[in-house]
Amino acid sequence: MNNQNSHNFRNAGQNPDFKSKKYPPAQNTEPRLYRPQKKSPKSHESHRAPVRIIPLGGLNEIGKNMTVFECSNDMFILDCGLAFPDAEMPGVDIVIPDFSYVIHHKDKLRGIVITHGHEDHIGGLAYLLKKVNAPVYGSAMTIGLIKHKLEEHGILNKVPLHVMDARKTMKMGCMTAEFIKVNHSIPGSMGVIIYTPAGVLVHTGDFKVDFSPVDGERIDLGYFGALGNKGVLALMADSTNAERPGYTPSESKVGASFEKLFARAGNRRIIIATFSSNIHRVQQIINMAAKTKRKVAVLGRSMVNVIATALELGYLEVPKNIIIDIETIDQYAPEQLVLITTGSQGEPMSALTRMAMHDHNKINITPLDFIILSATPIPGNEKHVTKVVNELLKSGAEVIYESMYDVHVSGHACQEELKLMLALTRPKFFIPMHGEYKHLVKHRGLALEMGIPKENILLSSIGNVIETDGNTMQIVGQVPAGRTLVDGLGVGDVGSIVLRDRKHLSEDGLIIIIIGIQKNTNEIVAGPDIVSRGFVYVREAEDMMVQAKLLMKHVLNGCSYAELREWASLKTKLRDKMSEFIFEQTKRSPMILPIIMEI
Repeated sequence: MNNQNSHNFRNAGQNPDFKSKKYPPAQNTEPRLYRPQKKSPKSHESHRAPVRIIPLGGLNEIGKNMTVFECSNDMFILDCGLAFPDAEMPGVDIVIPDFSYVIHHKDKLRGIVITHGHEDHIGGLAYLLKKVNAPVYGSAMTIGLIKHKLEEHGILNKVPLHVMDARKTMKMGCMTAEFIKVNHSIPGSMGVIIYTPAGVLVHTGDFKVDFSPVDGERIDLGYFGALGNKGVLALMADSTNAERPGYTPSESKVGASFEKLFARAGNRRIIIATFSSNIHRVQQIINMAAKTKRKVAVLGRSMVNVIATALELGYLEVPKNIIIDIETIDQYAPEQLVLITTGSQGEPMSALTRMAMHDHNKINITPLDFIILSATPIPGNEKHVTKVVNELLKSGAEVIYESMYDVHVSGHACQEELKLMLALTRPKFFIPMHGEYKHLVKHRGLALEMGIPKENILLSSIGNVIETDGNTMQIVGQVPAGRTLVDGLGVGDVGSIVLRDRKHLSEDGLIIIIIGIQKNTNEIVAGPDIVSRGFVYVREAEDMMVQAKLLMKHVLNGCSYAELREWASLKTKLRDKMSEFIFEQTKRSPMILPIIMEI
């Protein structure tokens, strides 16, 4: 943590007026519904402007959530997130949606509405805003986190950012969007109500129902119910936990677990790894640290940035002088310290992983450490988390993780909460959102239980154009959609062919054939030399490599003058012969790369 961030923490803690963010009471508690001019029913139905819903991410996948809403000559975007690469994408840093449809229609774009500040909802925003110009709307916490991202990309001063409270509306041409308060695992989370000529659309965003939230800001169930009473054309709802029965426990349950675990830690130093965005969890850790008279130090760049933003905006309440700079921890005994860190998912470069591998320049893990992993491993990260836990245990520390104690709760609604949302809004049509196909199917089953006709439930995919005029809703077309891979500074320059080659290299290795040809005479004056990388250890396969070299000489000696000038066909011949020989010897198929140098 740098001194500036530490200074921000201390100032926030000393401010006597420092309070949690509170939304002002709304002047009008009734939902604003579209009211068309009075016409006969037939005329009214036939002249409604159709509304199109176009998911560009977040369907049949986890992450990179992005949905376009379009009506007449107006369009706006709901969320613009990223996903993290899987094992089939070696070397890729992040995955963002394909923006080509939005870029092609950027003249129609009226704004970008962001439900909350998680990476799967804001991580692609900077890349999109380099291509289009549009105002961005979100809660104070969401906009605070977006500012950091835009600053990193050098475009902060080019983008209009608007902080919006719940029940505030945003005009999007012939549509109007309105925020509605929901609970999630990050402060400032919102659902969105979209008023259109065809009717009212409700998008929950990521949500859960928490009746005892840490910050006291409950989901606005009354407003959802008022919308249902007025009439909801379509509900789009979070499906992440649709497979889980019952209710998602309250975040405050973790606080009760922390109280027991802090007592169990005794005189040991406490290290807690959690998601940097889970400010409610950080608040509970700080509360317990204050109660047990411990100081708090923060590790990890993302953790420092998010906590600094939360303090600045009033989402964290911190007692005076409780947060200390990481540089000063040597001045305190182990029983006086709590360290809050990143790395709950076993990320290779995270602070906790570097501690586990004895590679952290400030923290050395010892038997005097009591470590809590306050997060559930994201699918695919289980092996990374297990490796970190094993290494921490080898250092003598005690490690507490989710499967042993209640140190984590989800931020997403389980089945009974999803049913509650359906019961409150009573939509005519239902579109499950945010989840893999199995989650969408399970959510459809819940909607069927709640009495929504099967023909009124749409299981869609990214790129599908869903159109409604208020009477019917159906998929009417397809737009370009998919994934764009970001590798370093390159955006979209890594495609399926590059990934195939990387995967090939990672699985079978590489053989390079190097040949030097005299420019004037076409004589072979150097080589063939053979270099192996990731295929075999040359010293243990000398006989095979000698035979391969002789084979390449035989191929070259059999080539005519004209064949030696046609380098493309010569490379193909060398590659084919070497491939056949290697497969006969090893039953493996490394990548073979002939290189011809003209001398």
